[in-house]
Amino acid sequence: MKNLYSGILLLLPFAVCAQRNVDLDRYNFTVQYRSLPALEVDSTYHTYNVEIESTKLMQPLLSQMDPAKVVWLDGWRKLESTGHITIHVKLDDILPESVSEKERVENITDKNGKITGTRSFYYEEVVYTFAATASIDDYKGMHIMDVDLANRNYKQTYRSPEFPVKALAQGYFAINAISVTKNLYQNCVNRAMNYLSERITDNFGFKTVTVNDFMWIVDSKKDPEYSAHRLAFLKLGEILFAMNASTPIDEAKKQLKPVIDYFESIKKIYTSSRKHDRKIRYASYYNLAVLYYYLDDPQSMINEAMGLELNDYDAGDARGFKQSAARLKNIFEQTNIYTRHFPIDTSLFKGPFEKDAVTLTK
Repeated sequence: MKNLYSGILLLLPFAVCAQRNVDLDRYNFTVQYRSLPALEVDSTYHTYNVEIESTKLMQPLLSQMDPAKVVWLDGWRKLESTGHITIHVKLDDILPESVSEKERVENITDKNGKITGTRSFYYEEVVYTFAATASIDDYKGMHIMDVDLANRNYKQTYRSPEFPVKALAQGYFAINAISVTKNLYQNCVNRAMNYLSERITDNFGFKTVTVNDFMWIVDSKKDPEYSAHRLAFLKLGEILFAMNASTPIDEAKKQLKPVIDYFESIKKIYTSSRKHDRKIRYASYYNLAVLYYYLDDPQSMINEAMGLELNDYDAGDARGFKQSAARLKNIFEQTNIYTRHFPIDTSLFKGPFEKDAVTLTK
């Protein structure tokens, strides 16, 4: 680390030269972190189970599926029964509302593209609806929330295969009602379970998130910071690439200190109101704000956003940074978890009536 910082500092004396306009280019990178729950629940809750209920009409179709298996809550352990929270899913009937015959007309053309005639294809169109809800309660009987998974206000459409003869299309749905309904029901249930998994993970889970973002790197070879910027970003890229949701970021913060110190030094060296200086300071403020966001430091991000605003070059970016930092700060305070980088071993979690319960600690 000392060699990196020393290498950067050796290039700084040349900053007094050639202060022309600076070109900035995007430096794209990928980083990973863990999402935090949007809703607050008991911090000792880390297990769940899923119960499925359907109507008598749909029961034969449901027996060929296992929708409970599809439901997933990231960062929690799934139990067969009696978890800290129980997700009770109610699946309603799939109901056809209308059946109509449709015609599609296709032009016939010759080798020169001239239309020489038409031909018709026939099919049936079925408008149907489906409804499903989920109710979530804890093992003590306290109701947590309801989720509307599907409702009958959303009209869905099934389209049969096409036939060149109208008589073949007529009655297709009636003849194949069982197999068609089965496929439609399975699709509806799977979509509902996937949506449920997304909602409960957003509200209670710890999903691994991978995002693409960018910073600004000097792209003017004649600029005195060209080489130093690239040296800093070389180290920056290595560290960000190695960061993942399950690894604490304390070590990454230490390794990134020379890079942070370099961007800070830019602000102190290029202090004039000339466009070159404001633009290169802008890159430092911007890069540090982004970096602090992924280092789980919203307050430092806000500080950089304020500096970016005062710098008077593309100051509009400051508003977005402040909003992102405020959201991150709020979710830290709400969850009482102040990092998005920590390991989770769900196998260690115990249900409310199992021995040796483990509490998630960060």
